[in-house]
Amino acid sequence: MRSMNLVNSWARITAPPHECFAGGFVGNPVKPKRFLKFWRRPVSGFAVSAVLVKQEEGVRVSVDGSFDFTAYMTEKACAVNKALDEAVSVKNPTTIHEAMRYSLLAGGKRVRPMLCIAACELVGGEQTDAMAAACAVEMIHTMSLIHDDLPCMDNDDLRRGKPTNHKVFGEDVALLAGDALLSFAFEFLSTTAGAGAGASPSRILLAVGELAKSIGTEGLVAGQVVDIQCTGKPNVDLDELEFIHVHKTAALLEAAVVLGAILGGGTHEEVEKLRKFARCIGLLFQVVDDILDVTKSSEELGKTAGKDLVADKMTYPKLLGLEKAREFAEELNAEAKEQLVEFDQQKAAPLIALADYIAYRQN
Repeated sequence: MRSMNLVNSWARITAPPHECFAGGFVGNPVKPKRFLKFWRRPVSGFAVSAVLVKQEEGVRVSVDGSFDFTAYMTEKACAVNKALDEAVSVKNPTTIHEAMRYSLLAGGKRVRPMLCIAACELVGGEQTDAMAAACAVEMIHTMSLIHDDLPCMDNDDLRRGKPTNHKVFGEDVALLAGDALLSFAFEFLSTTAGAGAGASPSRILLAVGELAKSIGTEGLVAGQVVDIQCTGKPNVDLDELEFIHVHKTAALLEAAVVLGAILGGGTHEEVEKLRKFARCIGLLFQVVDDILDVTKSSEELGKTAGKDLVADKMTYPKLLGLEKAREFAEELNAEAKEQLVEFDQQKAAPLIALADYIAYRQN
């Protein structure tokens, strides 16, 4: 089977040229010489093998016998939830803020904020340096879920085990709640990221640009439009499916990692290595989502299972078959970890474990 052609579609969401600060980003579009191959390849030696993270069951995951991933997830999720709760308080008009908080604080794994914080800490930053970006990314992710569930999109009734936003507040308020989260994400990032001894204005500006690009017509919106156009279309091929999910899903995950690296003081080389890592796990996230959609129940997922099949959308299991889709997920996970080999492995442990968590999650 042919190798994956990810370079062209990924080039659409790479950062524009930047010369924002000394020693910084003069970025050309990323064009990795080699990326994904469909054949099976051994996972790097430092990888966590056969990881199944089910936080609710108390499973403990260790990297090199010293890293407690469950404790890490719990600690970071609590910190992010506290920051989100404080950032979006109930104020006038009450209804819109309640609608924003309903979806924002409804639970969720907080994978994107954790990736942002872990990338920041990997390049020498602190959690506080990344928290504004981590919250901004989660606000935008929540916006995308609210809008995705609307009747004009996926028309879903269940999200994170609860009725979707428009089922509780109505379509009009739900639409506005998503809009409000989107705009506030940029306000929060631009005004909070530099608090105290935080990032420089040039790095904050670069982070804002990265985030904006990840959700516009070169990111999430592009993927959503092509997804709509391909629904019910016969013979959707692998390139089209790849385009949809690299933009619709992977772009925001990439932004989470890249923002953390930028605000943590990462060099150009460090940021680009982490960008490649994030692209792999971003697509991995969607492949696993597609697999879970056909192998798990709505109760297990906390959202409607099998909806892509009902909507006649192309998915990786539908196109490749379930076993080949699982092999592809394994390849993406291995390729992601290869991007972390040159980093300090103790500091990289959270990202290694997060990649495995994404690959082997059960909901």
